[in-house]
Amino acid sequence: MNLDCLRIQGGKPLYGRITISGAKNSALALIVGAALGEEPVVLENIPDNTDVHVIFDLLREVGVTVQSLDKGKWSVDGSTLNSSKASYELARKLRASFYLAGLLLAKRHEAVVPLPGGCFLGPRPVDFHLKGFQAFGAEVAIEHGCMIGKITKPQGTRFFINRSSMGTTVNLLYLAVLTPGTTILENAAKEPEIVDLAVMLNCMGAKIRGAGTDVIRVQGVKSLHGTDYSIIPDRIEAGTYMAGAVITGGSITVENVILTHLKPIIAKLKEAGAYIEEVDNGLFVAGPEIIRSLDVKTLPYPGFPTDMQSQMMALLTLAHGTSIITENVFENRLQLGAELKRMGGKIKVDGRTAVIQGVEKLYGASVKALDLRSGAALVLAAMAAV
Repeated sequence: MNLDCLRIQGGKPLYGRITISGAKNSALALIVGAALGEEPVVLENIPDNTDVHVIFDLLREVGVTVQSLDKGKWSVDGSTLNSSKASYELARKLRASFYLAGLLLAKRHEAVVPLPGGCFLGPRPVDFHLKGFQAFGAEVAIEHGCMIGKITKPQGTRFFINRSSMGTTVNLLYLAVLTPGTTILENAAKEPEIVDLAVMLNCMGAKIRGAGTDVIRVQGVKSLHGTDYSIIPDRIEAGTYMAGAVITGGSITVENVILTHLKPIIAKLKEAGAYIEEVDNGLFVAGPEIIRSLDVKTLPYPGFPTDMQSQMMALLTLAHGTSIITENVFENRLQLGAELKRMGGKIKVDGRTAVIQGVEKLYGASVKALDLRSGAALVLAAMAAV
């Protein structure tokens, strides 16, 4: 069996009940953040996926002790961290590999970390990270495809984060919690995953206030201790299953969700005609007879998430009327339109905008997933295809 290929027989509604797993984006940030401690941190609700295992391998490579305790339960002990250099072979697989830059600068005051890899979603410069590190007193340079950084006397700072970058906010939080003095991060990312990281770090002894707003204040501490912590459920996984019910005209119950995190997704699915009702520990979602067209603009949280844009594009290929998607975060995500056109979709992409003329049916075809989210979107489209 070729694990890189899925064969899907479409045309059947999606029915059932699903328990949502831990958030991948949160897990990556929290796993690296746990290594800031001088005692083991036990993390629960960790999803079992390739990105998570790559980040574990990266931590092991720099000496962090990582152990599986049970299904979805892992121990991360940063007291054994003994190297300041990450390998290209692992780092190229994952854009979150650059989180090691903040970890290593915070704990070892030096870091050699390859520029990040991962899905090709468009330019993802690390300039914001580097300027943030420099604000703390670090000397940084890009040489031979790596960030080389050193910080002799880190000090608290006030720093404005361009574009409300989640990755930059994560890296600067790592550095701030172990840096003497007070740090103020302005225009900080407000994603639930940032709040999750801040809560875990506070459980480890950090002093962070304001996570979830655009101004985060951090009072540095000398060291962090261990804790037990369970990460939040994955809002994108939940939204993908919800979109699956809508595009196929089925009905599902998604359990283990945080409704506040899903508000922008719920709003757009309702606008498309879905019936959504809150139930115990979850949501019941039923697809409409006719999917309504709508306009979608991706924005940093609490706007509509870019990680749900591909799934929404697939859904809107079957909407009645014309829909417009504007991608304001990762410009290359709209490349999915070319694959959906192979299935019968009518999509015109111009820069960061996709105009989608709904069709009556999608048809089976050979298509290629360009990244994780486009892969999910193509699975949704295939489920609805005849």
